[in-house]
Amino acid sequence: MDKKVKRYFQLKQKQKEIEQELTELRGEILVHCEDQGVSELETGKYRVKVVHQERKEYDDIKLYESLGDLEVWRLLSRPDSSKIAGLIKLNVLNEEKLKDTYAVKNVSLLQVDKK
Repeated sequence: MDKKVKRYFQLKQKQKEIEQELTELRGEILVHCEDQGVSELETGKYRVKVVHQERKEYDDIKLYESLGDLEVWRLLSRPDSSKIAGLIKLNVLNEEKLKDTYAVKNVSLLQVDKK
């Protein structure tokens, strides 16, 4: 068991190092693409694509106040963008009524594929 625990610890440390390096490389690639003014790039055997998305981050208090119906709040229990989007599609919630309950966050996703 000692060997398994030791190996687990080693792998978790390696995972942290890899995630940190991935974050740094991702940032450098995004900056390079931004500096070049491109959202797609081919380099060597790889194709890079930057996809920009907007995500809504809801404010608990404002969302709760806008709902009016405690049963709907219980369905959400906490702001979950996908659940809220689903309730809007089902016409359980009115999107116009929720317009001041969230902030829009722009996110850049990085996709790297082999050609």
